Amino acid sequence: MDDNSRTEGFNRDALRYSEYYKGKVQVIPKVPVRHLQDFSIWYTPGIAAVSKKIAENAELSFDLTGRWNSIAIITDGSRVLGLGNIGPEAAMPVMEGKSLIFNFLGAVNAMPLPIRTKTRDEFITVARALEPSFGGFNLEDIESPKCFAVLEALQKVLSIPAWHDDQLGTACITLAGIINSLRVVGKKIEDARIVLLGSGAANIATAHLLFTAGFKEGNIILADSKGILEPEREDMDSLMLNNPWKYQLAMRTNSDRLKGPSELAFRGADAVISASKPGPDTIKSDWIRSMNPDSIVFALANPVPEIWPEVARKAGAKIVATGRGDFPNQVNNSLVFPGVFRGVLDARAKGVNFEIMVAASYEIANFVKDPSEDKIVPNMEEWELYPTVASAVAAKTVDMNLARKINSKEGFFKNAKEMIETNRKLYMKLMDEKLIKELPGGMEIEK
Repeated sequence: MDDNSRTEGFNRDALRYSEYYKGKVQVIPKVPVRHLQDFSIWYTPGIAAVSKKIAENAELSFDLTGRWNSIAIITDGSRVLGLGNIGPEAAMPVMEGKSLIFNFLGAVNAMPLPIRTKTRDEFITVARALEPSFGGFNLEDIESPKCFAVLEALQKVLSIPAWHDDQLGTACITLAGIINSLRVVGKKIEDARIVLLGSGAANIATAHLLFTAGFKEGNIILADSKGILEPEREDMDSLMLNNPWKYQLAMRTNSDRLKGPSELAFRGADAVISASKPGPDTIKSDWIRSMNPDSIVFALANPVPEIWPEVARKAGAKIVATGRGDFPNQVNNSLVFPGVFRGVLDARAKGVNFEIMVAASYEIANFVKDPSEDKIVPNMEEWELYPTVASAVAAKTVDMNLARKINSKEGFFKNAKEMIETNRKLYMKLMDEKLIKELPGGMEIEK
């Protein structure tokens, strides 16, 4: 089956299974109810004592309720996958899928919350109002540049971590993949020339994370549909007013001051990280041929990468990664966010930053003991990755004085592993007992 046919098969399966299951997640009790009298403990009158305690000290909500392990996945539906502004209702299937991954891989209770807001101020107001219910926010599928303003504002005013996965999750796994790719081809971080094709949420965050990890700002080149980003480009005045995040990168990067169409940025580059228009002809073979020997190509657009992996390899790429699981080297934020949130929740963290993300990236990269051309990052079935990342993240929040709960890295690992193992056993038990319905007869996932 060719790449396009396989993608169409996944689409058909998703539609028919969604119709059958009518949702991917549900809420079930976690306390015993032996008889109706137990509600006198879990509800009235006994629960009033718990509320009084929290009224005296709101921080106790992390100890006496499920807030400590609950996050909201918040979106306005303004940029969903590669589908664009499809609205909050249409975003719900994606948010449910995210919630499922959070729970299955990280034992995180994640509530999908598409909201109907238009402006960034409305979004911020709604998120701030929801803060007392959650231990963290995963922002999702918000158009650029609104996403930058929303994230920055929430990180300043909230006392819980705010994370925009399209920015931070993608940047984190991208850095992990680049670290191991450079190890495989024998090149150094401080020497590597990196092209970021596409200057939206993911690559702007990736640029900042590369800086924090020690890549030279001048060796980073950003490009978009208008060409290479550089200080004298004709739209700089407009960017300064309307997208200061992109404008600032134009000032900081590309020390050689390359100009012109995007393909010129590929000349002499060691790696390209593309978070651009879905392909498969967004990146041309000739562009890859102009790169340095042993080139690295990350074509991360979903659902169709900017160039098919086999085409990129034939053009000379040594290492090729995509965002899909049906090719080698899936550089996908699903390897990041379950472990990161397990970590910040276990530490009852007040925030998350680029230093914490670099620690997570190195933990992911080092998890691959012998990286190779077809194995630069772990895969989602290597479930011990998630408590490993969680413990590194939690320990880093302690180091940076962002943790409410103090523990050693080993202690955080033990707790995270136990939670994730218990949660997996619960899933397996529900499936064994047929309490999670089997796929309907005759409906098998198409390979």
